[in-house]
This record gives sequence, C-alpha cells and structure tokens, in this order.
Amino acid sequence: MKPSVKANLAAFHHDARLYLTLGIANWSVFVDHIPNNVVNLLTLRNFGFSGAADLFVFVVGYGVAIIHGRMALERGYLVAATRIFRRVWRLYAAYVVLFVIYIDTIAYVASQSMAPEIIHEYNISGILEHPLRILVRGLVLQEEPLNLDLLQLMIPLMAFFPLVLWGLLRRPNVTLAASVALYVAARWFDWNFRVYPDQDWTFNPLCWQMLMVLGGWFAVTGAPGRALHRMPWLRILAGAYLVFAMAVTLMRHSPALSAYLPDFLLNGIAPTDKENLVPYRVLHFLALAFIATHLIPADHPGLKWKPLQAVITCGEEWLAVFCVGVFLSFAGHLILITGPNLVMMQIAVSIVGFAAMTAVAYYITWSKRQDLPAALRQQASS
Repeated sequence: MKPSVKANLAAFHHDARLYLTLGIANWSVFVDHIPNNVVNLLTLRNFGFSGAADLFVFVVGYGVAIIHGRMALERGYLVAATRIFRRVWRLYAAYVVLFVIYIDTIAYVASQSMAPEIIHEYNISGILEHPLRILVRGLVLQEEPLNLDLLQLMIPLMAFFPLVLWGLLRRPNVTLAASVALYVAARWFDWNFRVYPDQDWTFNPLCWQMLMVLGGWFAVTGAPGRALHRMPWLRILAGAYLVFAMAVTLMRHSPALSAYLPDFLLNGIAPTDKENLVPYRVLHFLALAFIATHLIPADHPGLKWKPLQAVITCGEEWLAVFCVGVFLSFAGHLILITGPNLVMMQIAVSIVGFAAMTAVAYYITWSKRQDLPAALRQQASS
C-alpha cells in the first residue's frame, strides 16, 4: 500500500457531512420521483447541471474507499474485497425484493384503481401479458422500472469497486486515469448496458464509474483537496461556474427567458445528459462539492444542529431509506393523480414522506443498537 494513502486512511475521522449528503440525496430522490410536485422545484437538479444521483455515486465511492481502505490496512485487502462483495449482494438482494414487490404493487393498483395509465408510465406494461418473462429479465438487470434505475446502477459500480480499491491503495493516480479513459471510451464508442429489447440503461455504468472512482480517489489521497482549498482564485472560478449553471438552468425553465439563451447553450447543455454523465455535469458537481466543503468544514458546529440529525440518520441508513422512498414516491404520485392535486396537498404528501423515511431510519438505528452488548449500547447512545 502506498505510504501516503496509508497515512490518509489512518488519519481519517468520522465526517457527518457524508451522511448529511446521502440524507439530502435520499430526500431529493423521493420528491423528484413525484411528478407535478411543487416541492421538487427546490432540489439540486433545478439549480444546476448535477443532481441527487451525483451525490449518491460520489459519496458512496468516497465512503466505501474509506471504510474498506481502512479495513485493508488493518486486516488485509482480501478481507476488504470480500466485505465489498457482501455489500454487492445486499444491494442486489434489496433490488430484487424491491423490484418484485414494486412491479406487483403497480400492476395491482393499475388494474384496480382509477389510474390504469400508470403501468405504462412506470415502464412495466409487459407485466400483465408476460409476468414471468419480466421477472426473469429483472433478475439479470435487463428491466428498468421507473425510479429503480439508481439502485440498479449501484450494483455494477459496487461489484467493480474491489478492483478499483486495489488500484487506489497502490497507484491512485493511475487508477483515476484508467477510470477517465474508460469514461471517454464509453462515450466515444457509445458503450452501455442494455435493457430488453433494445434500450440502454438510464445511467450508463461505464460512464458513472468515473464519479465513484473520483470519490474514492479524493478519499485515499486527501492532500489534493486540502491543497485546492488554499487557492482563493479556484473558489472564485468554482463559484462563477455554479452561478452560470444556475442561470442557464433557471432560464431554461422559463420559455420567455430561454429565448435569450444562445442555441449552443439551449440545445447543447440542457437537458443534461444523465445517461452518459456529460463533462459539464461532472464539473458542476465538483465545483459544488468544492464550495460546500469549504463553507462547511468537518467540525462545523451546525452539523450538530438537532433538525439536521434526521437527515444525517437517513444518510446513515441510506439503502433502507431509499427503498422505502421508492414506494412512498409511488404512493404520493398516486394520491396526487387520483385526488385534488393542490399545492397544499403536494406539500403535505412530501412532508409525510420525509417523516416516514426518517421514522424508518431511526427505527433501524435503534434496532441495531439493541443488538449490541450493554456497554457498547450505552456508549453508542451517549
């Protein structure tokens, strides 16, 4: 293992910002998945080129590199790799259970409710004619029901990460360069995973892997991030790019203002290329992360603010909260299309969803604490 990487991993301390980011991403994904909801106008995707998916992929890459890099440091790489594969299995198991229950629920609701069109909206129209075929293709990740694409993306990214971790621990810069080369090749040659019969994945893993590797690279190197923060001119450039991205995005939302945008901005930048992770989206996310980490250091007292603990707890239990959020977003959408779709109803649906996701996160945290020995349980609650 490279000595500088070993030192960075050994010096890492708990960083609540990682869980806060995952919690924000979970809440954002939930409201973004409810169409015609005024609350989702406040999420990141409406103010720039990146969105909640970028937060998920980067932070998970950062966190996995830290956790399993330290494990490799203490117990060896083989143990760390097997623990990553165990996480892959948990992701896959969660996806399969969610996939089966989710599409069955949608099919049942579509056949029994006043909204039969949702079966087409959620991209599972074949479930009624060929249920077994749809289920089998779902098991091999060749079906992509609406709102499950992000969880589907995380499975190959995590399965790929043991190899990434091996490279990051020994040659982090070479590993990052190889990741960028794969990203460029996938965009150039139009490589992607396929969805039956002839569609591509919404999130191309061969491109999105670069963002996850970037997260791991920042985690194990550490020093470049601190060096960058000592460059005021870089903060100015990052801030200017964020303002530019916000202006373009907001103007494009308004037909009157979009008329003032040049054609290359109107047609070339927006809508953002989510599938193949366009470079300006990556740049926007990195600028946002750079400014955010400068304004909110790891020891910022605001991270201990009580209202933020709910979001942080949702980040700590991000997988379970994400799965619950998928069902809640479907339920919220169904409520709004079959009832009075008033602004107050949209806000109420979103608040109830946030509360339910938080309740699930706190319950899982409490349940895990009960399985600890008494001494450790008392220490965890203090």
